[in-house]
This record gives sequence, C-alpha cells and structure tokens, in this order.
Amino acid sequence: MSSAELPLRVIVVDDEALARTLLRELLGAHPDVEIIAECGNGFEAVKAVTEKKPDLLLLDVQMPKLDGFDVLELIGDEVPVIFVTAFDQYAIKAFQVHAVDYLLKPFGAERLAEALSRARARIGAREPLPAKALVSDARTSRTPLERILIRDKADVHVVPVAKIDYLESQDDYVALKVGDRQFLKEQTLSELEQLLDPGRFVRIHRRYLLNVARLARIEQAVTDSRVAVLQDGTELPISRSGYAKLREIL
Repeated sequence: MSSAELPLRVIVVDDEALARTLLRELLGAHPDVEIIAECGNGFEAVKAVTEKKPDLLLLDVQMPKLDGFDVLELIGDEVPVIFVTAFDQYAIKAFQVHAVDYLLKPFGAERLAEALSRARARIGAREPLPAKALVSDARTSRTPLERILIRDKADVHVVPVAKIDYLESQDDYVALKVGDRQFLKEQTLSELEQLLDPGRFVRIHRRYLLNVARLARIEQAVTDSRVAVLQDGTELPISRSGYAKLREIL
C-alpha cells in the first residue's frame, strides 16, 4: 500500500467548536481520513498526541492559554502538523521559510485536500517537522518569556518565570527550581538564557541562571571565589564573568 493509500489518523485542535465542526465536515469527504480525537485547547492536544499517537495534527495557531506554537514546543517533531490560522504575519512567514503547510482561515475543501496531499508526501518521505526552528522564528516578537512550559508525559505544567528561583544546566536538560519543587525541561540553559529577560535572569555560572529577585547577598568564598546566597539560604557558585554581570545590574 502506497503512502497515498494509507489511512490517516488525525487529531483536530481548535478552541472554536464551529471551526472543529467545519473541519470534521470537510475531512468527512476523505474516506481514508479517521478523526481519532477533537481537542478544544492546547492541554487536551498534548494529552491526545501523547496517548493516541496520531499520524497528523490539524492545529489551530490562535488559542488561549496554550497556542499552537506552545503545543508545538511541547510535542516537538513527534507528529506532522498542518497549521490552521487566521492571518498572522509572523506565523505565516515562519511557515513559508520552513516549507511547512498551513491553512489560512477561511479555507475550502480544495485547499484542505491540497494540504492533506502535501502532508502525505511529508509522511511518506519521513520528513521531520523543524519544530524548534519554527517556534523560534514564529515568536520573534514575543520575547522575553513570561512563562516556561514543561511537558511531563501527557501533562503540561505552566511555570511563570517570576516564580523561578534559578535554573540549573543538566546536560541536555534544564532543572527549574521553583520553591520546593523542581521541573525538568528538555532544552539547553543557553537557549533559555536567550529567551529570558537579561535584567531579571543573570548567568552567574556556566551551570546556573539566577533570578536576581531571589538574591539575598553575595559572599566571598575561597580566594577570588564568590557565592550567591538566595533568600531561602541556597548557595550557588558565581564565576568571575557571572560576578561582572551581577555588578552591572545590581
């Protein structure tokens, strides 16, 4: 059986019930497409992708709480995606740069059929979605971050950056220390540093990014060495370059 004949297990994600109904009707004209879930928000989408492992996601971009790019950040290149969007110049430019298909609302049956055909070709060629680059390009106007999204299997945690005490590099992951809780995110510390407000978060050490609002004092350790003492008593090492950065903003 060729890729053009393979049944497509599809999840539809849109916060508007009317939009989901329209997509369901249009997809109904394709007997080889099976809608295995409909999601009204990004949290449901991440859960459905995790549990149902679809072949294709039709994903609305403009949604409250978690938008389409939040969902993409969390699922990565796990599943091919056709994005559905009202006009958004940043999103559309990013789609075009990365040759990712999108449906511009309002769209009809012919345009949807074309998008499905392209999706099949991508699936057949096993082309991974350039998720990280796409999210980065589509969000050029949306930094600095005010929250960080953490995926824990089918669950999503939304962590406001103001609640973070510090971030610690752990190889390809970053540990976010939030009070007595810790969250792991699959991202590098350098990547997150670029997205956070440099006036609020300072790279005090190659392994640590500190929320300066949590800093109680700086103490001298051994010769030419300093430690940051946080309000809860936690001590973090400060490198020479980290100390210079701290002095600039304190």
